[in-house]
Amino acid sequence: MLSDKFIQKSRRSLFLFPLLVFFSVSISAQSDSLLMDATLNNIIQYTVKRQPRVQQALADEQITALQIKSRLADWYPQINFNYLYQHNFEVQTNIIGGNPVRLGVGNTSAMQFSASQTIFNRDVLLAKQTRSQVLQQASQLTEDTRIDAVVTVSKAFYDVLATEQQIKVANENIVRLEKSLSDARSRYDAGIVDKTDYKRATIALNNARASRKMNEEALKAKTEYLKSVMNYPSEGSLKIVYDSASLENEIVVDTLQQIDYSKRIEFQLLETQRKLLEANVKYNRWSYLPSLSANAAYNFNFLNDQFTKLYRQTYPNSFAGFTLSFPIFQGGKRKYEIQVAEWQLRRADIELTNLKNSFNAEYQLALGSYKSSLANYRAVRENVLLAQEVYDVIRLQYNSGLKTYLELITAETDLRTAQINYFNALYQVLTSKIDVQRSLGVIQF
Repeated sequence: MLSDKFIQKSRRSLFLFPLLVFFSVSISAQSDSLLMDATLNNIIQYTVKRQPRVQQALADEQITALQIKSRLADWYPQINFNYLYQHNFEVQTNIIGGNPVRLGVGNTSAMQFSASQTIFNRDVLLAKQTRSQVLQQASQLTEDTRIDAVVTVSKAFYDVLATEQQIKVANENIVRLEKSLSDARSRYDAGIVDKTDYKRATIALNNARASRKMNEEALKAKTEYLKSVMNYPSEGSLKIVYDSASLENEIVVDTLQQIDYSKRIEFQLLETQRKLLEANVKYNRWSYLPSLSANAAYNFNFLNDQFTKLYRQTYPNSFAGFTLSFPIFQGGKRKYEIQVAEWQLRRADIELTNLKNSFNAEYQLALGSYKSSLANYRAVRENVLLAQEVYDVIRLQYNSGLKTYLELITAETDLRTAQINYFNALYQVLTSKIDVQRSLGVIQF
């Protein structure tokens, strides 16, 4: 026999096993929903996979596909079964040859098997001919949603990076100012300078710390916005990973490219809609054609005054035939509906022309913004080197007593401004590049 101690341990293990499985599954699911390396590419892939709007678009694709199958199911034979039971409290009486005659019995019942087959019906024909266009439209809507998500999350990513860099610049600035404050205080204590220098250093240091705090709070808000765009867990940690050299290499875009309207998803969507409008014109013209279907039925009829004997004998009947439905006059409704469909098609052609014009304007605006941002970036990149050189020289001259502290503070401010402007310019160029790529229809995801 097993010992009581062994039985208790076994019971405890059986109790703990489901909990261990539950926690391991929970931890695995949580780790799958978090990014270890939050590079831009990983963030884009995460967003495309998990963003609710993209998921809704994918769900709409499935719904559209199933709706098409539902409509096309009308081409198949339709088989039905009907059952009827009726008890007549008073059987109908009619006069035949001057004599009252009861027509019917107290209880009637019927079972019917019926089948019908659509031979021609414009609704079903429309569903069959437009199936590929409708599926294509649903797929294009999903792609359009993905592109929007990629553009939004990329800009949010660069915004977070710019703020992080401003904080780093502030940290470096604070280190320099703390040293400057210490030097100014030592010079004052030694009687070399008056208290103006270290008070100015204190003011500059306080301002730098306040600016850093503002950027830190802004970074929290921008990071949360990035998480919301990604559909990232709000309680999860998101550590941005990037390579400065790689970012600088990515700023270049071919500004000599010519816009190709067919690459824009909006243009593709409108072309698909135009094809559907063409099919709608045909559909309305088909309204002058008849609808034809074949139908058949087999009926089991039961008649008896006594319910207990109702189903002892059947009186069957059956039939098969065709139904031809041909609308002759509808007050001009079909003519007007055809005209409406034709005008909708003309309107789509006008919209295509208008869309091309808007694409050209959008591309030129994005290209102009990119070129301006690129020129600004190249200018401020050189300013960083110059400001650093000026600061180093004035720092040495100040330590040698050749320059005043005011000149040192001015040089330090210029350096900080140049560094912040550099990073802002870099991320502005990258953001402008996204707008150019979108206007060209070449967004990759």
